[in-house]
Amino acid sequence: MDMPAPWRAAVVVAALLWLCAMPRAWDVDRAQQAAQRLGPRAVQGLRVLQPVLASAVGVDDTQRLDAINQFFNRFVVFREDADVWQVTDHWASPLETLQQGAGDCEDFAIAKYFALLASGMPASRLRLVYVRLQLGGPGGPGQAHMVLAYYAAPQAEPLILDNLVTEIRPASRRADLTPVFSFNSEGLWQGAGAQSLGDPAARLSRWRDVLAKARAEGFL
Repeated sequence: MDMPAPWRAAVVVAALLWLCAMPRAWDVDRAQQAAQRLGPRAVQGLRVLQPVLASAVGVDDTQRLDAINQFFNRFVVFREDADVWQVTDHWASPLETLQQGAGDCEDFAIAKYFALLASGMPASRLRLVYVRLQLGGPGGPGQAHMVLAYYAAPQAEPLILDNLVTEIRPASRRADLTPVFSFNSEGLWQGAGAQSLGDPAARLSRWRDVLAKARAEGFL
């Protein structure tokens, strides 16, 4: 099956970043200190996450994606920000999500993104993607949603990590998703394509805040 057009252009910019991407180190001591400050559920969640990340180092990307995707989809319960944080929209850091034990679609995607970085995966292989989720089949209402996309190679079709569909599927099998914009810690793009929208930290205040929190938690 052909890759949907909205996803196809993303491989161009992925190719530009691919060769220079370097895995990021995870500061476990800083993560443990941050978990202690947040509370006992963050400490326990980190304790369970650590062996998952340790086992993900050195294995192929398919195993790594599956382990981290399964961990967060099983460990975290979906709840709206209004219920968890008493605000309309809050982007939680990975340890904040573990402390709450709950989060919305952004929180799932963000936690998986930083956990994969901590396992040694280059940021250029990953994008957080805001999408329109079509409900109830063709012609159904659309809903804002966020997923994590993974590119095995610059020209590869992305795989989609989602909290709603727990199986990791290629984009061609997620016709219910239409990309709106995508970003990671290196860039911001129109849709899932190559058109740059500038510095994501400058354009997205919530992402800037999450980056600062993730850095304080040892994920960057």
